[in-house]
Amino acid sequence: MATTNLRDRVVVVTGGARGIGAATASAFVRAGAKVAIGDVDVELAERTASEVGCWWGEVDVTDRASFACFLDSLTGAVGRIDVLVNNAGIMPVTPLVDETAESIQRQLAINVAGVIYGTQLAVERMASRGFGHVVNVASAAGRMGFGGVSTYSATKFAVAGFTEAIALESAASGITFTTVYPGMVRTELSAGLADHWLMRTCEPEVVAEAVVDAVRRGRRSVYVPRQLGPLTALYGLLPSRARAAVMGFLGADHRMLGGDSSSRRSYESRVGRTAQE
Repeated sequence: MATTNLRDRVVVVTGGARGIGAATASAFVRAGAKVAIGDVDVELAERTASEVGCWWGEVDVTDRASFACFLDSLTGAVGRIDVLVNNAGIMPVTPLVDETAESIQRQLAINVAGVIYGTQLAVERMASRGFGHVVNVASAAGRMGFGGVSTYSATKFAVAGFTEAIALESAASGITFTTVYPGMVRTELSAGLADHWLMRTCEPEVVAEAVVDAVRRGRRSVYVPRQLGPLTALYGLLPSRARAAVMGFLGADHRMLGGDSSSRRSYESRVGRTAQE
């Protein structure tokens, strides 16, 4: 399999100030790429960029004009975009019947519209060169539904379907598309949520290295940890009643709701305002 040399490639990571985004930016810097992170949290983005050794800029992924301005500004500072990692996303945990309209709309705006805007803008800039790579970060919850994060699961199913569609639509463009399906990752997003024997929490650096490897090798889908791949494939083959029975047995109907709410309080408060982790 042919591999892509990442040295001096321009890589852009949204939600890059913290968590998976910051780890991904750091991994690409170590691989020799020129990296830019974008985030709404400008103070943390500046601090993270200084620690990682990359460029940073303010971007609100829910605003297409803001996203376009961010990409245009980094062209002069770093160069034309080669790789975009649409990582920004939020995950409030709540029963759907208790979820506010604002929470639903905010998840749709960040997790779905932000990915679509970013992909559209990247394709516009990459197509003329016949080269580029767009990585859209979904979730294991984009292949299997989990109680307590129904809206989040819907947004990640949307990311998976969207990436499949745009990959088909752009098959002749020379642009590569990757969907990343992480399980539980030890970031603020998963604060207070317990490990499961089937799907242990991993470090954001593990996801970051998988993203770098996917870009190097042009992988279409990436599961972190890897065993999620065959697990979700098997799950998809089951009839709906069997899927429900399996997920109920695993506690997927309620496990998210059984987390430590006090440990999530800071995160839930932050994502309700401005955060795009």
